[in-house]
Amino acid sequence: MRDKKIIIIGGGFAGINLAKELGNKKGIQVTLVDKNNYNFFTPLLYQVSTGMLDVSSITIPFRTLFKKKENLRYRLGSLKEVRAKENKVILSTGEIDYDYLVLATGTKSNFFGMENIEKNALPMKSVNQAVKLRNYLLREAERSIYTKDKVERRKMGNIVISGAGPSGVEVAGMLAEMRNNILNDIYPELKDDKLNIYLVDGAPSVLPPMSEKSQKYSKKSLEDMGIIVKLNKMVADFKDDKVIFKDGESIETKTLIWTAGVTGMKFEGLPENSYEKGNRLQVNAYFKVQNTDNIYAIGDAAVLKTDPDFPKGHPQLASVATQQGKRLAKNFEAQVKNEEPEAFIYNDKGTMAIIGRSKAVADLTTPKKTMTGWFAWFAWLFVHLFLLINYRNRISTMWNWTTAYFSKGQANGLLIGKTGHGSMPELKKQNEV
Repeated sequence: MRDKKIIIIGGGFAGINLAKELGNKKGIQVTLVDKNNYNFFTPLLYQVSTGMLDVSSITIPFRTLFKKKENLRYRLGSLKEVRAKENKVILSTGEIDYDYLVLATGTKSNFFGMENIEKNALPMKSVNQAVKLRNYLLREAERSIYTKDKVERRKMGNIVISGAGPSGVEVAGMLAEMRNNILNDIYPELKDDKLNIYLVDGAPSVLPPMSEKSQKYSKKSLEDMGIIVKLNKMVADFKDDKVIFKDGESIETKTLIWTAGVTGMKFEGLPENSYEKGNRLQVNAYFKVQNTDNIYAIGDAAVLKTDPDFPKGHPQLASVATQQGKRLAKNFEAQVKNEEPEAFIYNDKGTMAIIGRSKAVADLTTPKKTMTGWFAWFAWLFVHLFLLINYRNRISTMWNWTTAYFSKGQANGLLIGKTGHGSMPELKKQNEV
């Protein structure tokens, strides 16, 4: 019998763990398709955007990962269309036949239909966007030195972060660390200028999915670091250098960092009734997409409601995507051997978020306990270090973290790209990489 051809679209946590688990498995031929030729570690993107880590610390090429895995292949491209009746996908780089198709496409930033915010805000969902954000922040710092207009300088002195989930909290904390510890050393010209960091969210608390103890500790820690936290404040627009809220209040700023929401991606050829809220694909206990025969979805792109502990679907976390990729790999192996697959049950070990130097929160499930402060911070470092995909990334990241901890500085303040100036859209365009 010929090998079963499995096409995986997307090389994030779900897709890469599925592919790696299937490496050198008999009877299976795997092709992973991604628009980038590398896997990247999403939870540490904010450290790239703020200069703590270099891009190479959180990325590794797929072809490097697939060495010595004879049944694994990589294809550069983006998914354009699924032709389910023909068992074929149309990519930006051609077409491929499949026996099983797996969608592990993750999510993209959700701007909730607000055109000005989509045009002017700075999201952080990819390596390119993280580098753009880092370049933009460095360029603005340089530009503020020679800008004589007091109004412009005042606007440059305000940074607004929309979204008080883990990403927003982590970005705000890192920017505050930069401001409090090294800004005056690197930019002595700005020592008399105040940098205001605003963290805003429409919810009544920071880190909404976490425990009340974690929320209170996080909010107090952020405020102790000098971050201005504004809750129950829904962003409505960003124009004329103003972030405008639904209640009419506004903040003058040149910089809006957007971490306020995500949404899935829709693809031509998939049944419309296979999607639900947030464009997530509805799947059964074995990850098969509703109203399809041999199409599967895992990770943030999917919502599975058969797990008794998560009747509304699992949280969009790296740990969920990793476990789903590994379980689907075992199920594919079982199918090749004509054995029964197993339903997915998530092993929830807890949730954590880092706030700043020696400050973090962790809601553990076994034992059921909330940790805060240094112990939670160290646990966050340990867990995320070993979630990195290979040893090279772990060693590089550990070295950067260690030197940054003892020097109270950032590892990378390089400005890469053109050095022009202008409006935010112009700067974003100049800074494309």
